[in-house]
Amino acid sequence: MGLVRQLYQRLPSRKKLDEISQYHRLSPRLAFLRRRIRLKGSSTITMPLGVILLFPITVLLLILVLFLRHPDSPGRKLMPSGSPPSVRKISEKYDRVFATGCLEPQVDAPRENAVIVVLARNKELPGVLSSMRYMERHFNRWFKYPYVFLNDGVFNATFKESVRNYTNSSVEFGQIDPSHWGFPEWADLEEAQEAIAKQGDAAIMYGGMASYHHMCRFYSGFFYKHELLAKYEWYWRLEPDIKFFCDMTYDPFVHMKRNNKTYGFTIAVKELRETVPNLFRYSSAYKRNNNITSQGLWEMFAEPKPAKKEEEKQPGENLPDDVLKLEPGRGKIPEVDPTAMEGEDYNMCHFWSNFEIARLDFFRSKAYEDFFQMLDKSGGFWSERWGDAPVHSIAAGVLLGPGDIHYFRDVGYRHTTIQHCPANAPAKQLPRIKWIEPYITDEKKAKEDDEYWENWDSEKENGVGCRCKCDTDIVDIEGKKGSCLSEWVKVAGGWASP
Repeated sequence: MGLVRQLYQRLPSRKKLDEISQYHRLSPRLAFLRRRIRLKGSSTITMPLGVILLFPITVLLLILVLFLRHPDSPGRKLMPSGSPPSVRKISEKYDRVFATGCLEPQVDAPRENAVIVVLARNKELPGVLSSMRYMERHFNRWFKYPYVFLNDGVFNATFKESVRNYTNSSVEFGQIDPSHWGFPEWADLEEAQEAIAKQGDAAIMYGGMASYHHMCRFYSGFFYKHELLAKYEWYWRLEPDIKFFCDMTYDPFVHMKRNNKTYGFTIAVKELRETVPNLFRYSSAYKRNNNITSQGLWEMFAEPKPAKKEEEKQPGENLPDDVLKLEPGRGKIPEVDPTAMEGEDYNMCHFWSNFEIARLDFFRSKAYEDFFQMLDKSGGFWSERWGDAPVHSIAAGVLLGPGDIHYFRDVGYRHTTIQHCPANAPAKQLPRIKWIEPYITDEKKAKEDDEYWENWDSEKENGVGCRCKCDTDIVDIEGKKGSCLSEWVKVAGGWASP
């Protein structure tokens, strides 16, 4: 009973109810909100007008809040955030992006003495034309740099005619000198072929293909010696079946020269260890024998070799030597790590050379030529499966510094299943001028292809790209195991943002 009495005392009296009703009474100006409205013409159900108006207003506010809180919302970029950005900035101590976002292409500006180089065979024509479509759409329709196509055989008329129809730039076709392709005269042919066959049996990627070994050796020490490239100072390597995702509205050759750069890359990954077991040891020996001091880039590819723990003494360790010699296994020569040299080991990182923009005089220099000749004389281009990518990269590590290298972070690029695609720069995008590819005979398809690029990806804080539209079927290499971006960042000055 005591509980009931307490509850009764807490109930408001009629006087208090009248006071509350008076307090909540609407002012005359808002009294119309209490007017009851039929939900349908013949319905007996009514609701106050204020409730009916409150519902759509609540929905609109909810939509606005969700829009502003979405990570890709333009409005969100103006809101302060306590969390780090999704795209991290890299220190500009040695290198910086040449152009953040889009520029108006300077189509009448002076050009550098540069060329786009393609190594291909006749059967690769579809892949070549696909790559050219991306190159022309995203860059060369504005800058009109020439192409040089190289082949260890002879290009047929179909290949030449098709390629010329895909560009308004000048095009030259050349055949590789037999001395630059295949095995050198001084090599033991039988021994080389046997080594390649063993690599095939061991399932080393491309290790059993003699043509792949020849290609790697050609790109490592001969492509820059071809007569068609003799007149050029810069080159951009283009492979069949690649993709570009962003518009490059500036001239990379002009900016490379202006910023005193030697070599440019867009992807850095790890090599397969079984393909280069002795490459690092030869390279380290060359560095030591020529008294070359690292300029800061060597550390991107070399890592200290962890010291082995001293083995615990086994029972009988203090027995006389004559007795110990009788124990099986004693006195054997310790195993040698083939990848290590002088306390350092190769971390397998390299610039992925199927995209590279570089000065040809770096490869033509005596220092690089001596480096290549040392590697070539070792026979590693066929006894092992040395790729031109680790060769170019380690050579840069020996001979160049971080300031000589440019990371084309703004270039969206894909080859096979490896992709790098940047986020678009906030407030740095420009309207896209429609471009209907002139070599596509199907007008409907040509328009559809152009419309595809109209809706580029959203902008993000610290983004650097121009009208990028990335493939979404794979994850960028930076999000996968095997990326060497962190190794580059380490020698380039570190991260500039969390």
